[in-house]
Amino acid sequence: MNAVDYNAFEKCWGYCLSAGETIDERKAQILISLRGYKLVSKKKYKDGSSFLVKTGEGKKLLIYCLPTQGTVGVQAMNQVRKVMKEQNVERGVLVTGGRLTQAAKQHAKGSSKRPPVELIPRIFPSFNIFGHVLVPKHEIVAADDREKLLNEYRVQPYQLPRLKASDPGAKAIGAKPGDIVRIIRDSPTAGKYTSYRYVVEG
Repeated sequence: MNAVDYNAFEKCWGYCLSAGETIDERKAQILISLRGYKLVSKKKYKDGSSFLVKTGEGKKLLIYCLPTQGTVGVQAMNQVRKVMKEQNVERGVLVTGGRLTQAAKQHAKGSSKRPPVELIPRIFPSFNIFGHVLVPKHEIVAADDREKLLNEYRVQPYQLPRLKASDPGAKAIGAKPGDIVRIIRDSPTAGKYTSYRYVVEG
């Protein structure tokens, strides 16, 4: 999508946005809501904005929004980590409509000297996808429930049907490779139908 198309799209969705809010910031708000994060503070920068949040485990996380349709490289990743360091945060998330270079993607994985940064794909929706009638509820199975589930069905995690970590539903709730996701669908006969997926790379 070029810059002209992006501007038109932003205007079309203007009724969803607050004054001065970008689509990337809207996506960040959606992430915060779907993942159950608690907003601590929001800060504006020259080239973007950040949301400092607390996760369900009480850990701090930084969501950085970079409103661009251009190329996003290592320099942008360094900026995210700079803000993370300023906020004393070890985990980060980058939300951008820009095209990430391979170097930036590799840099985001982190190392012993730098913390990882989760990359939210540019196609991530700026609305709650679970509000659609055809999208079932997704939730990450807690550690205690996970053991009970595997014992009940007498299976290993890898024996469950698979779900790619890049799947919009998995990405929305923050599911990572190794997690088990519970998917709850409405059923005309059973009322509710529950299935489980093992999250894998991809």
